[in-house]
Amino acid sequence: MKYQEIFMGRAIQIAKNGLGLTSPNPMVGCVIERNGVVISEGWHYKYGMDHAESLAINNIKDQYLFLDSTLYVTLEPCVHFGETPPCVDLIIQKNIPRVIVGIEDPCDKVKGLGIKKLKKYGIEVIENVLKDQCRILNKRFFTFYEKKRPYIILKWAESDDGFIYSKNKKDNLISGIYARQLNHKWRSEEDGILVGRKTVLNDNPKLNVRKWFCNKNPVRIFIDQKLSISNSHFILDGSQNTIVFTEIYKKNKKNIEYIQISFEKKIINQILNFLYKKKILSLIVEGGKKTLESFIKENIWDECRIFICEVILDNGLKAPRIEGIISKKMNLGKDRLFIKLSI
Repeated sequence: MKYQEIFMGRAIQIAKNGLGLTSPNPMVGCVIERNGVVISEGWHYKYGMDHAESLAINNIKDQYLFLDSTLYVTLEPCVHFGETPPCVDLIIQKNIPRVIVGIEDPCDKVKGLGIKKLKKYGIEVIENVLKDQCRILNKRFFTFYEKKRPYIILKWAESDDGFIYSKNKKDNLISGIYARQLNHKWRSEEDGILVGRKTVLNDNPKLNVRKWFCNKNPVRIFIDQKLSISNSHFILDGSQNTIVFTEIYKKNKKNIEYIQISFEKKIINQILNFLYKKKILSLIVEGGKKTLESFIKENIWDECRIFICEVILDNGLKAPRIEGIISKKMNLGKDRLFIKLSI
């Protein structure tokens, strides 16, 4: 069992190369081993491109190598036609005798059918090797299919005395340069980023990844009941895909989609239902206080990332308070980062 975990561990490691690039597909890594030696590997690196199994298999030119090989894959191989042909059919075609699967695919189009077909053709299948790690790898994908909503990350920075905003501070940037750079890296990894109207008015945020080398920005999402945000704000400059939730009808324009919702019903549920239909697998909620506390009150969140910064504000808006299990602590310069998981 130990050697199986080693090869699956490698598959998990290379799958992470696709972070932020594969959505709405999962991140998948594949390793092909023969007599204890890795003879090929591959990972799904971008939506619409070849899957991990296909890349690993097609790297091997000497077909006889498949005859006594073992294929390790972090997620059950697909069995349906999508952007690419089924990986299960390719595995069968190459006569690979053994497949080690990290975890079953939660999508109804697969969900055990890939494993069933492999077994039907006489292929030995061993399931659930490093299952927990494979699930964590694709926490966004599993949340999307099991809870019918995006994986939700709450994020804010607060002063040492517990405030997130003060009128006495000109720019309200209380976190340091390393925390801000990490925050932009996080944005590059998720599908969407959401803020409330007051955050747009107070901070005029761009909500892009300008402090991280990446050409993928998240979809900007904000709530503006009366459409009071003017076109002079960065969020409406049309430079990246933007969704505005409002009660007023307005015609869409380039890269900006206006979605009418009822502000007399549960706003968060309406937003998440729409994002689910748009296949947005993950969402960072960056504020403001009212928006963050709406998610906390409804207990609709999966992960919370809090920077506590070495600055005293004395007054202003108190930071939200949230329960949860602390999964990680670290220092970034003078800032302290706490990551909590929902109970």
